[in-house]
Amino acid sequence: MDRRTFLQTTAAAAAAAPLAMAARLPIKKSVLASMLPKELSWPDRFRLAKDCGFEAVECGTTDDLAEETTIGKAASGAGLRIHSVMNRDHWKYPLSSADASTVATSVNGMKISLRNAQAWGADTVLLVPAVVNPETSYGDAWKRSQEQIRKLIPAAEKAKVVIAVEEVWNKFLLSPLEFARYVDDFKSPWVKAYFDVGNVVLYGYPQDWIRTLNKRIVKLHLKDFQFKQDPQIKKQTADWVNLRDGQIDWKAIHAALAEIGYSGNATVELSGGDEAYLKDVSHRVDLILEGA
Repeated sequence: MDRRTFLQTTAAAAAAAPLAMAARLPIKKSVLASMLPKELSWPDRFRLAKDCGFEAVECGTTDDLAEETTIGKAASGAGLRIHSVMNRDHWKYPLSSADASTVATSVNGMKISLRNAQAWGADTVLLVPAVVNPETSYGDAWKRSQEQIRKLIPAAEKAKVVIAVEEVWNKFLLSPLEFARYVDDFKSPWVKAYFDVGNVVLYGYPQDWIRTLNKRIVKLHLKDFQFKQDPQIKKQTADWVNLRDGQIDWKAIHAALAEIGYSGNATVELSGGDEAYLKDVSHRVDLILEGA
């Protein structure tokens, strides 16, 4: 090998090294059913999701047994797995309420969600565990929600479905240490963490939360966030944006997920759109999973 060939070979190897280091994460791409065009039938919605490169879908709670059957058959026909159910009643009817009827409605909504999950072959139900407000203190939210979730664990175990509690803008579980402790308190494999990457950027770093929560994380939500300086009001504003258009450090998140060995689903939680939009979102997820 002459000197020129050696230098060319060395330069090519050096250029390829960073690409080799960022291995694609073994995570399955998922999309919210609510992001798919509502004017389409369920079979057509799921076929579109599959065509756009998604491997799984997260569906919302449905009381209607006929719709439950239709959704299940449509997903199966498209070769698309329903991996999770997004519970419906936890915001309007929080488990942390002091009102017994409100709590009863919330518990019933969770039982319906668990039924949906079992029927669809999903392995989790997403639950916002509590809402802190002027009527509900932080301590009460913690105590009341844990009491009700403990009552739901036998139903979750029977259905073989994990109750996945999520951190949202509910003034609750405001640090990764608290979130970890909240999950650990149950001492049950049927209660884990549903981590939303975008929901913590106002007061934390997602990669830090991922490392702290570690194996407690059973599912992921993906969205992005952009901070802007408004010159008119001289204040900083914040908006949800498409993946990789915001200020989330996706390479740091890639590294953290690789470090904890996460290999479950990552569900995009954005506004809906047409086929071109969904294909673009799917490509953006690919770039995130590849550490681009």
